[in-house]
Amino acid sequence: MGDPTVYDVAERAGVSIATVSRVYRNPDAVRATTRERVLAAGRELGYVPSASARGLASRSTEVLGLFFPDFADPEAEGTADVGGDDGTELSFYGDEVIRGMERAARRQGYALLIASAHADRVGETLAEVAGRVDGLAVLAQHVPPDVLDVVSRRLPVVVLAGDPAPGLDRIDVANFDGQLELTRHLITDHQLTDLAFVGGPEDSPDAEARFRGFQAAHLAAGLPLPQEPATRGDLTLAAGRKAVAELLDRDGPRPQGLVFANDQMAVGALYALAGRGVSVPGDLVVTGFDGIPLSRLVSPALTTVRQPMRRLGEEAVELLLARLADRGKQAVARTLPTSVSRRVSCGCEV
Repeated sequence: MGDPTVYDVAERAGVSIATVSRVYRNPDAVRATTRERVLAAGRELGYVPSASARGLASRSTEVLGLFFPDFADPEAEGTADVGGDDGTELSFYGDEVIRGMERAARRQGYALLIASAHADRVGETLAEVAGRVDGLAVLAQHVPPDVLDVVSRRLPVVVLAGDPAPGLDRIDVANFDGQLELTRHLITDHQLTDLAFVGGPEDSPDAEARFRGFQAAHLAAGLPLPQEPATRGDLTLAAGRKAVAELLDRDGPRPQGLVFANDQMAVGALYALAGRGVSVPGDLVVTGFDGIPLSRLVSPALTTVRQPMRRLGEEAVELLLARLADRGKQAVARTLPTSVSRRVSCGCEV
């Protein structure tokens, strides 16, 4: 049996071919009930839209794709002065991965198609992108497994920094080890025993691995074991500001340090603490995770765990091209190393 076509989807869903086309190209133009019936039929059949899908077998598009959730941080637009007069130094996690993948793809003669989607559009957007590329890197922990399964049956897929997906190539970083090393530094070298971890969303495997590293450092030092993060945020600057308000305004003694699951929240916290007249690191230490360029430009410079963001993108290209050359080989899992950058925000002299 050949690859499923738009005709098969239309027949399965009981709609016209034009309706199927509208669902994948302009979903808001189709009633929700009809749209979901068409998408469900497409998932069941393993349908990938776009006429270019016929060229996938011959790998003729010479385009690789990168799909990620909408990382837009509404407060980031107001921080351009941090990185320079035009804000060109301000670069977040997703930007660095994109840069690495685009350069590696170009070196191999491929273009890079970049797409993002809000949570309610992940399925149809991912399927649409898959119909235009030879291989796809997915930088998202919110992609439903059934959607990944459908796409990966048609073309190579590599998952970046997300939950393991059976049978798919995957690249992540040493989240646990990096956070363990940083927290040990705070406990051993700075003699801090009351640290508050600000985690990410519960469905973020990276943030959860970082919290486990934080716990392991406490366990190794014989300190009380934190059972849950002190609070959580959505990994944005605004979430860092909110965490400061929540943790400093609560009853009881103020923690000695705030350990954030990513740099963006930590930077937001630095702004909020400065607004309150709280000295960092004099009154409170702050650390992050990722090593985005902004982390070294803020004042005080942010102590963080650096992960090889551009290398994530580069290795995604390497795995996709290897998979295009041999679709039958065993799935590959790579974990890239991290390193601690000790800066002023934790009390280190730089």
